[in-house]
Amino acid sequence: MSKKIVFMGTSNFAVPILKSLYQNGYEISVVYTQPPKKSNRGQKLNKSPVHLFSENISLDVRSPQYLKNNNEEESFLTELKPNIILLVSYGQIISKNLLNIPKNGFLNVHASLLPKWRGAAPIQRSIMNRDEETGISIMKINENLDEGPVCNQYSLKISEKMNAEELSEKLSLIASEKILDILDNIFEGNIKFNDQDHSKATYAKKIQKLEGKIDWNENVDKIIGKINGLYPYPGAFFSFNGERYKILKAEKSSTAGKPGDIVSENFEVCCGEGSIKVLSIQREGKRVQQINEFLLGTQIKKGFNIA
Repeated sequence: MSKKIVFMGTSNFAVPILKSLYQNGYEISVVYTQPPKKSNRGQKLNKSPVHLFSENISLDVRSPQYLKNNNEEESFLTELKPNIILLVSYGQIISKNLLNIPKNGFLNVHASLLPKWRGAAPIQRSIMNRDEETGISIMKINENLDEGPVCNQYSLKISEKMNAEELSEKLSLIASEKILDILDNIFEGNIKFNDQDHSKATYAKKIQKLEGKIDWNENVDKIIGKINGLYPYPGAFFSFNGERYKILKAEKSSTAGKPGDIVSENFEVCCGEGSIKVLSIQREGKRVQQINEFLLGTQIKKGFNIA
């Protein structure tokens, strides 16, 4: 019996899951991904990670600007008659008229333990909130954002030093393993979906660049959470003499002083409570540097305040 799968994904998070399906022989009829975007410099169009991977393994790719009220794509999917459409970090809203096209509905891999952290940035928000654990939820899509019933969840502890990139990679690998059994069970009719407890829902709104600005009056845990949660993009930053400096990696230290004070030759900065030791940094428009190299050429020294 044919088991046609349509895969919809865009980011690096989705690639291991698509790769797992392909390597394990699942019938992927077509891949949908966000259209190529212009780079910051020049007019070069950059294809998404899913787009590049799909082309490399000769899968058909479609990249419409939008799916909502898109009659061409609705007709294409209706004629294709997929058994299931798997959505992983795609970045577009699925309109109501598409939901009934696949025989077994739309399945979504969401990077949180729903109903916690519904929305666009669950990985970043979980780290910024200093959560001790997060996970993967496999759910059916309905008309409302991340409110569909869930069939399986898989939890993962978040270490204090883990950043968003590292957590994303770990969660994606979990999903790439677990999705195989889940799809098999769906095709065999051996799976149950349970409604979420909507009263416990929290929301992970999209990350805005300005959220990266460090407020040195906050305590050290919150600042470390911002540095780790916003790595690699958009990054946590401070400004000095009109230039931005991204702090890419830092750890707790135990020096004391006024918030924003640099209190040692090792670039330890005081917070509202506690302090951090900066380990890697990036001056605006420059490459990433380890702190020892950065200190050789910077005017920001012990005794300065960067608040």
